[in-house]
Amino acid sequence: MPLAHPKPRPLQRRSRARWAAVAPVAVLALSLGALPAQAVPVDARAAAGTAVTSSGAPALDREALRASLDAFHKAGMYGAYSAVRDGSAQWHGATGFADVDTERPTRPGFEHRIGSITKTFTSVAVLQQVGAGRVDLDAPIGHYLPDLVPGERGQQVTVRMLLNHTSGIADYVLPAFPGILENPGKVLDENRYRHLAPEELVRLGLAAPPVVERGTYSYSNTNYILAGLLLKRVTGQEPEAYITRNVIRKAGLRHTYFPRSAYIRGPHAKMYESMFGLIDPPRDYSVYDMSWGGTAGAMVSTMSDLNDFYRKLLGGKLLGAAELRAMKTTVPTYEPEPGQEALMRYGLGIYTLRMPNGGWYWGHDGGVFGAGTWALSTEDGRRQVAIGYNLMKYQRFDDQGRPLPDPITDALYQYVDGALAASAAPAASAQHLAPRAPHALPLVDGLITPDQLHGRSTAAR
Repeated sequence: MPLAHPKPRPLQRRSRARWAAVAPVAVLALSLGALPAQAVPVDARAAAGTAVTSSGAPALDREALRASLDAFHKAGMYGAYSAVRDGSAQWHGATGFADVDTERPTRPGFEHRIGSITKTFTSVAVLQQVGAGRVDLDAPIGHYLPDLVPGERGQQVTVRMLLNHTSGIADYVLPAFPGILENPGKVLDENRYRHLAPEELVRLGLAAPPVVERGTYSYSNTNYILAGLLLKRVTGQEPEAYITRNVIRKAGLRHTYFPRSAYIRGPHAKMYESMFGLIDPPRDYSVYDMSWGGTAGAMVSTMSDLNDFYRKLLGGKLLGAAELRAMKTTVPTYEPEPGQEALMRYGLGIYTLRMPNGGWYWGHDGGVFGAGTWALSTEDGRRQVAIGYNLMKYQRFDDQGRPLPDPITDALYQYVDGALAASAAPAASAQHLAPRAPHALPLVDGLITPDQLHGRSTAAR
């Protein structure tokens, strides 16, 4: 029976003491696990209020969506809000609590920190400059920022490598928050109002040892801080201002913005960080100076705005045809087993992912302290889902660092997979999917993992 206030299980005290020692043997990609091939059956059209497409497949099964979203809360997620679309049909839902102490409910239209989904916006802005002839994707970043990325690295890392995470440049997040493993609550509290300049973030990333060879995929926020500084150099504008005028406004988004302070300006939920049980009880970090995220992860949006954005992007409304093709030219995010295909591939600020229902989808996910977001769309932008939620790093490990059963992530995947399934391949074809590697699916909270804390690359985000 789920608790009225679902709380993540605290780590045993001895586990806390051994955390640094056992982390290397954990499944540090935090595998999201194998899920049922279809979370919301496509034959659920008999439910009341279900819209049906001309092919006979259900468009939006509102009862099933509601039940599946509620199951995410019952599995242990504090609160969540989502928007789903099929053509012109829309569904908006919310579940659980925006504040676990007062039991203030969540609302579908809440503003939310979207983390690394910011990267898609930044990439669109850079690709607009490519279309205008001011940026060459295959030019070295040192050509544009010789003072910041000098020498051999500046000449060998191209703009394209930044945008598809094959630069080999390390992530800056851990160096920016020293001591976060040992005492994450103290470190996050002390840095709540700290302002970090993008140049400082880049210096931290460049100073860290490379985690992979150049040309190999490895997710790094440093790449997209550099992309923002590239925008500043070629446009003469602050990158946030350029993205606001030329991407956010061009897409017609009304509740999407770079915050100008530590506060979210519209109605929103509290955002709780657990840090794998090291912050117990989880603490609210909805008030936070997001300069540490910048053009890699600072933006605020709503789920409806995210669906609008990806539909217009995939529909060719924000980029020229050549630039959109470049954006959708992908690299594998991991090395698949012989004879198998990579089930996740990263383009330029966007990825494509094969879900358990058998369909391939485009989008991105994002995680900041306390807030997670995931947005996926069919390639034509017709079928879409976006979901935000307010408890992060809820995963738990045993004394040997092995991940414990994770019903929260299972429920998240069941919801997203079911929300998209009506326009995907039939469930029968999904049964034949090859077993997925632990890192074949995106880390919906890949901001800090035990793997990264020990200086090793995480293959998926």
